Amino acid sequence: MIDLSQYLPILLFVLVAFGLSVLFVVAPMAVSRLTGTHNPDAEKLSEYECGFPAFEDARSQFDVRFYLVAISFIVFDLEAAFLFPWAVSLDVTGWTGWGGMMVFLFILAVGLAYEWKKGALDWE
Repeated sequence: MIDLSQYLPILLFVLVAFGLSVLFVVAPMAVSRLTGTHNPDAEKLSEYECGFPAFEDARSQFDVRFYLVAISFIVFDLEAAFLFPWAVSLDVTGWTGWGGMMVFLFILAVGLAYEWKKGALDWE
C-alpha cells in the first residue's frame, strides 16, 4: 500500500500556484471586461514593438539597424549578467580576475564606440 500523505505538500504547492496564477492573470482580465475598460480600437491594436505590421509577408525587408540595436542590447545585457558574479567573487579571483574583466569591458567599449562611429545607433 502506498502512503499518499507524502504528496500532500506537493498538492498544496500546486494549488497555491494555481490560485496565485488565477489571482494575478485571470482576475485582472475579468475585472477589465466587467468594468468596461476593455475597448479595443485601431490605435490600441496597432504595432508598438517592432514598428512594422506583423501580419505581412515574412520576407519583407526592413532596416538592418534594428538588428544592430538588438544585438547591442543582448551584449550589454550579458555584460550586466557577468558583472555581478565577478564583483561577488573578486576577492577569490584577485588581480587576475580584475584584469580579465577589464579586458572584457575594453572589448565591449571598443565595439560600442565602433557602432556609434558608424552611426548604427542613430535612428531617423
